[in-house]
Amino acid sequence: MEGAGLRLLAIAGLILVGIGLALIALTFLAERVRPPSLETLEKAPKILIYVYRKDNLFFITSPILILAGVAYFLWILLRILR
Repeated sequence: MEGAGLRLLAIAGLILVGIGLALIALTFLAERVRPPSLETLEKAPKILIYVYRKDNLFFITSPILILAGVAYFLWILLRILR
């Protein structure tokens, strides 16, 4: 059972690394085509990119990554408490 859990964790890690590399590649590609502006980012779907503006503070995050991080934290917490 322990080996299967580690294998699943390794596969999940490889998938996340692949997604990260794809996002980095997309960033470089987007810079070559057209530099992104804050207005462009604000037009993106809110589930992909959330832009918070207040005075001179700009905070940009991805709700999907936040949800994935919280789910991973809860999964680890449940494994520890078992």
